[in-house]
Order: sequence, then structure tokens, then C-alpha cells
Amino acid sequence: MRIVVAGAGAVGSHLAKMLSQENHDIILLDPNEDKLRQVGSVLDVMTRVGSALSIPDLLDTNIKKCDLFIAVAKTEEINITASILSKRLGAKKTIARIDNQEYLYVKYKEHFTELGIDYMIYPEKIAAREIVGLLQQTGSSDVVDFSGGKLSLFAIKLEDDAPILGKTLSQLKLETDKPQFMAVAVTRSGKTIVPNGGYVFSASDLVYFISTQKDIDHMLEYSGKKQYDVRDIMILGGSRVGMLAARDLGNHHNVKLIERDREKSYRLSNMLNNTLVINGDGRDYNLLMEEGLGKMDAFISVTGDSEINILSCMLAKKLGVKKTIAEVENIDYIALAENMGIDTIINKKVIAASRIFRFTSSESVTAVKCLTGTDAEVMEFVVKDGAKIMQGPLSEINFPKDSLVGGVIRNDESFIADGNTQILPGDKVVVFALPSAINKVAKFF
Repeated sequence: MRIVVAGAGAVGSHLAKMLSQENHDIILLDPNEDKLRQVGSVLDVMTRVGSALSIPDLLDTNIKKCDLFIAVAKTEEINITASILSKRLGAKKTIARIDNQEYLYVKYKEHFTELGIDYMIYPEKIAAREIVGLLQQTGSSDVVDFSGGKLSLFAIKLEDDAPILGKTLSQLKLETDKPQFMAVAVTRSGKTIVPNGGYVFSASDLVYFISTQKDIDHMLEYSGKKQYDVRDIMILGGSRVGMLAARDLGNHHNVKLIERDREKSYRLSNMLNNTLVINGDGRDYNLLMEEGLGKMDAFISVTGDSEINILSCMLAKKLGVKKTIAEVENIDYIALAENMGIDTIINKKVIAASRIFRFTSSESVTAVKCLTGTDAEVMEFVVKDGAKIMQGPLSEINFPKDSLVGGVIRNDESFIADGNTQILPGDKVVVFALPSAINKVAKFF
């Protein structure tokens, strides 16, 4: 696929890195030559110095033969205009990153489609939704639902008292009667692997479980986690993510939002009817204590500063807050933050890339999630007639190493796959894959 990415900022560079692993023909367009030189020195992508708003510069990328144009420049005005121009110049499909939620309303989306924008992505809105979802599944640090929750992927950090510690994957299968959950991957010391039957679970392992809806509690029990009710929530930072999360959470929870900027605090207080907005500096320990940080069930730090988000979540954890969520935009800090005991890391680059990545996959891929802190992906495929994966039971078809079929959804019923599972046409199959296996996995579908 020939892909043009407009914008060599954080999102564009991360997206180019992901796509370059998929053997696509990628051109990165940006007016900043230094940024392009930096990206080009580490990634196998072509670069072009130029503006996404310049017709000659777009033509220089051979936009007429472009299969997918992705606009992720600094402002939505550039992204929208560049996408419209690219479609008129011959790009088959266009995606624009936006910062305005109203553009996603059904009554307006049709206007953008007519202008030539096929899809708009608002990473802050997706991040806010993830935060709300995580507070509904409090035992996990990350949750990905497939087919409306018939199958779910949970990322769980094992604590010292987890019953699963010291046991192998094979023992886990023997101890559970026809288990409807399975460990499909483990991250240990920054490295993610697909475990075999002899893998022994240890404290601090980040384990990715696939589970059916009915066995979630069973899975949490084995991993030493419990679901608990969240009533009181503190949000640090009135960013778009913070505001959108507060708007949703305020309908069912007691929410306090702390924002440093006075004018912004007034605006937020007028916008958020069910949230107590406090003007104050979240770095002020005394302020946090006065506002009852230690009594909160959940603490969400989404300021524009990754360091503040990490440190404030560490403080919250030390004071006994059960659930901490930090926005960490510096990818180099993600592994560090996870090792410091923060429950969940939110990263808009990874979130945006996950959504956009779907458009570079075949029609058989119905969902893709790029996991924060690792290059691994979890994908949902719809099996079509003649697909290679149907040639025999999973144990006999040489399914790629570094990947695993976790579960299957068949006729609205879900189940965990094993070596005897025979895949049928129309099945929805959830697969976990490391980068080395992604292209090989696609060939089976």
C-alpha cells in the first residue's frame, strides 16, 4: 500500500514507525527538514520537505497513486484542508486528525465525507473513553473488548499475593475446568513474549489474558485481582482528555477536577455541571491533601507534563488510592512509569495509531489495538471461505511463532481456543501477535 503521512510530529513519526514494519511504501511529508532528517535516520521511509497545503508539494509525493493519505499535522485546519486537497488530487482514502468533537456528530460527518474526508480521528475522545472503560473494569490496567465484549483482552500486573505465581501455564490449564480465559502474552523486564506451557508466572509480570464475559471474575481471582466500586475520583489537569473524561464520569461518580489555569478553570466549571472544578496547582502537596486525595478511589493525571502525571500518580498510590491512570506522551517514559507501580498508562500516539492502523489492514481485520508499552498488537479477523487458517486444527497448521489465537466468536457465542480448535468460515478470531509475526498472521486470513 502506498501511504502518505502529512506531519512528522510525535503522532506522525510513531505512525511511520509502525507502518514501516508492515512493508508499506511510506512517504513522510513535513515542512521541517530537521524533523524529517531525524526520522529518516532511524526509519526505512521516504521523506519530502514541503507543506501539506501546497498542491505542488502534494503532487511531488505522487499523490495521484496514493492509497491512503493520513493528515496528522499540528492543527486540524491543516489536516482537514490537506485531506480535501489530497482526495481531489487522486488519493483513494483520506484520514484527518481533528481536535473538535462536534465534527464527529452524525449530522455533520456527511458534510466532511462529501468534501473528501473518509475518516476523522479525535485521539483525546478515544483516550477519555478508555479511561471510563478502565474504571468499569477496575482489576485491570488495560481492557480491549471485541464484538461488544463477547471476548476481552485484559492486561494485569501480578502482585506478590497472586495465586498464579510460581505456576506454569500448563498447570493453570489443568487446575481450571475447561477454562474460558487464557494468558496469551507476558511482558517481563520490558520484553514481551508469547508464553509456552512451561512458562512460570512471577510477581511484576504484566500478563495479557483473553477471557469470555462469564469467566472474567474467575480470571481476576487467579491473578489476585478484585473488582471494586469506584465512587470518588480526582482528575488532575483540565486538558481535553480530562474534560471529556470528567463529562462522562460525572454522571455516575463524584468527580473533582484540578486545573492550574484560572480562566480555564472558570470555563470548565461552566461546561461540567456534575464536576467540582478547583483552581489550583496539582504539584502542591498540601492542596492535594486538603482536597482528599488519600480518600479517592481513583486518580487520573492528564496534564500536559508526563513527569507531573507520573509523580502525582506515585503519590496517589502511596496514599492508598486503588486505581491510578497517567497520561504519558513521552514513549521513552512508558516502561519507567509502569515499573513505578502506576496502574494504567494512556498515550495518545498509540491510541491514534491503533485507529489509523486498521485502514492499512485487509478487509478481514475488523479491529486492531496497539498495546501501550510494547509493539505487540491484538487483532480481530473475520474468516472468509478458503482462508488458510481453516486447513486443520490450530495445532496442525503451523500458525506463526510469536503469535497466538486467543479466542473465537461463532454465532454470537465466544470460547477460548486451544490446539484442537477448528476454525470455520464466518468465525471472528482474536489473535495476539508480536511485530515479527504480524505479516505472517495476515496470510492465514
